Amino acid sequence: MEPPKALVFDVFGTLVDWRTSIALQLRAFGRSRGLEADWERFVDAWRAAYVPSMERVRRGEIGWANLDALHAASFDDLWRSFGLQSLPPDERTFCVEMWHRLEPWSDVRAGLERLRRRYVVGTLSNGNVALQVDLVRHAGLHFDVLFSAEHFRRYKPDAGTYLGAAELLGLAPAELMLVAAHNGDLAAAASCGLRTAFIARPHEYGPEQRQDLAPEPRIELAARDLVALAEALPSA
Repeated sequence: MEPPKALVFDVFGTLVDWRTSIALQLRAFGRSRGLEADWERFVDAWRAAYVPSMERVRRGEIGWANLDALHAASFDDLWRSFGLQSLPPDERTFCVEMWHRLEPWSDVRAGLERLRRRYVVGTLSNGNVALQVDLVRHAGLHFDVLFSAEHFRRYKPDAGTYLGAAELLGLAPAELMLVAAHNGDLAAAASCGLRTAFIARPHEYGPEQRQDLAPEPRIELAARDLVALAEALPSA
């Protein structure tokens, strides 16, 4: 297999465990203020608002808004729907910025370091730049570049995000590999000519996960984690 020249990684779910991280933070926040809720269900509902909110941007129903703004809008709606008391602006911002403080899966730091010895590595996330900077610093992850939908004003799976990353790296699409735990993201990248690698994250959505348990046939490479991916890819 001809090696790619660079790897870009989806972030939420592929590199970091957003569900557990947010639920733990919300539980601690609620405890400190005497608030009770099914925090896992809250996080699931918050994440479920992610794609519909980006679709509104894609369809032009609202102007460009970064992921922090979309998370803030959906948080406000959900907080009310869960019957929780209203929050002052600083506490609302604190909750939205929980997405800046997510913990990585156990293999990610070691796997990334091995891959960085041989390849240019970057993110390719719908998360805005400020969010990603905070997140990778918090998680102790090291990249050569952070690509965001914010750079291209287009959310994945718009082709402009994948092709834009390749262009900014000075690469042909076939020289760039997207690494992700989501078949839809990988299929969109493959349709743009990118190489693809699937990483299994069977607990991303909790114990009842039914999606993205295995790669779809079109995906070029699959690995159980980033360490296994580093072992599977040839030297650059």
